[in-house]
Amino acid sequence: MATIREIAEKVGVSVGTASFVLNGKAEEMRISKKTQERVLEVAKALGYQPSLSARRLRAKGEQEVPVIAILWTLDARTSLISRFLQGIQTKAMYQEGLFELVIQPYENDKLSEMGSLKTGLRFNGAIVANASDKDMAYLEQADLKIPMVVYQRQSQKYATVAVDSKKAGMDVATRFINNNHTHVGIVIPEISSEAVDLRRQGFYEVCRDSKQAIQVEEYYGDFSEKGGYAAVKQMLQQKARPTALFCLSDHMAIGALSALHEENVKVPEELQLVGHDNISSTQFTIPPLSTVHLPVEEMAEACVRQLLKIIRSETEPTESIYFSSMFVQRGSSSI
Repeated sequence: MATIREIAEKVGVSVGTASFVLNGKAEEMRISKKTQERVLEVAKALGYQPSLSARRLRAKGEQEVPVIAILWTLDARTSLISRFLQGIQTKAMYQEGLFELVIQPYENDKLSEMGSLKTGLRFNGAIVANASDKDMAYLEQADLKIPMVVYQRQSQKYATVAVDSKKAGMDVATRFINNNHTHVGIVIPEISSEAVDLRRQGFYEVCRDSKQAIQVEEYYGDFSEKGGYAAVKQMLQQKARPTALFCLSDHMAIGALSALHEENVKVPEELQLVGHDNISSTQFTIPPLSTVHLPVEEMAEACVRQLLKIIRSETEPTESIYFSSMFVQRGSSSI
């Protein structure tokens, strides 16, 4: 197996330069495109493999296993990664050592700056979560050689695992209308998320097509408890306010509950509240939060299984898998 020193000598650069290129830090170190291309070309020709994805010793002897990277955004959605990992770690495929796992944080809108995606040398496959519109535009046009599964997004180029987010929004709106609410609200996080956009679209579609005249109010805030708190504080300044509220994330719904409590608004008697995701804390709020269950654990397992099949050339690299969400009835809304 070739070493970084051998690659550096072949290209005619320093070991440090070759190392920066092979570890995805070439842009950061301002190494020229020409040098980057030459290093990667020689590395491929010499059969270079990074130590991260080398061999793993097991009880039954040596066996090569792929290294899978989970690319997760550095924002409030990091709280969901624990459920994602739980979905993987409780399954036999992880316990039996069928792959190694790497967590790679990234910033929304800056996926194009991740050099390891371009080199394809630090891991054998990637699961990209929470990609923004800008990130997806980059993925769709970039010539990336690494096998990839995109979580909670649609793609023409890569495999995807997603939930029917539009239906989730439609189901909540239908519940509100069936409970005779004609003035409803929706709290929207200020993030670039296809799933969030689809929830909003589904909610509006049902309200628009209802036989009753449904008035819909929109409130925006950060994807956080603080954002939901601020949005509902703004709502409560209105003379005529909604009698039912759909928060497109549980974090915002928890902040909303706090604001409603401060203003002595009774939930669900005066205002019904529904969140989305079913994070663990929602069952312990006062009252317990009704929410839409996002099957994160099952989707995580599907992402890994799908990616392993792509790596082994056992399935098409553009296969899509869809899951359904489920309404969880608790004390913050009527049945």
